[in-house]
Amino acid sequence: MTVAPKANRTVASARSPLTYVSRTSRPIRYAGPDMMNDVLGTRLGNYCRLSEDELQALGTLSRDRPRRQRAKTDLIREGEPPRCVFLILSGWAFRYKAMEDGRRQIINFLLPGDMCDLNNFILSEMDHTISALTAIEFVELAHEKVAEIGDLFPRIARAFWWHMLTSASSQRQWTMNLSRSAIERIGHLFCEVFSRLEAVGLTRGNACDLPVTQIELAEATGLTSVHVNRTLQEMRAAGLVILKEKVLEIPDMARLRHAALFTPNYLHLGRIGDES
Repeated sequence: MTVAPKANRTVASARSPLTYVSRTSRPIRYAGPDMMNDVLGTRLGNYCRLSEDELQALGTLSRDRPRRQRAKTDLIREGEPPRCVFLILSGWAFRYKAMEDGRRQIINFLLPGDMCDLNNFILSEMDHTISALTAIEFVELAHEKVAEIGDLFPRIARAFWWHMLTSASSQRQWTMNLSRSAIERIGHLFCEVFSRLEAVGLTRGNACDLPVTQIELAEATGLTSVHVNRTLQEMRAAGLVILKEKVLEIPDMARLRHAALFTPNYLHLGRIGDES
């Protein structure tokens, strides 16, 4: 819904996924072509064919005061007011919900190029925690800037919508995975992570980084760590995966996809051929 203009306020267009109202919004100054191939442009380029100007604008977002965060530390906790949209530039982060007895459920892994909670500006407080899994580099994007860039570039706004839709469809898929067998749950997660990293150019042949412990795999799949350990041994013995020094190698992707019942359509990648 578009908010009616008032004095001393800047209003985002209805074309943007963020209809954000601010008293202090200022115009964005866009950068030159040196950030053309940044990870955000690559990520959103899976949804829409982006022009040089649009990629430059996204490159400006990626350069907006990058920060670093140590592994195993929280960026923002459940109950805190959302202050920004987090853009992951490098490393892995994750969302989780904590339980009263100290257990936690990982509900999503955040990879380079991911924008965390594009529409969280409507919340008074976070309903989950975002934490760094590894050391990460990230940017805190003001809601005004995200709204403005979508307002100025309709195809970027469209890509933002696709990004949010993909986040929602992925969450539905993670919920569905709780009805699968252990091999299907873990194999499905491996296929998803590989596909998402491949979409931003961060795979090496049939291998990718996998800086996830067995305990974290258990927290992400709803299994015990003992069950995860046993399942990984079965998958190794079957030749489905090779795990060594935090690297995942998939000898035969088609075979792993079949074993995990993985279909990547919910990720909505590679839509660039369908969009003008």
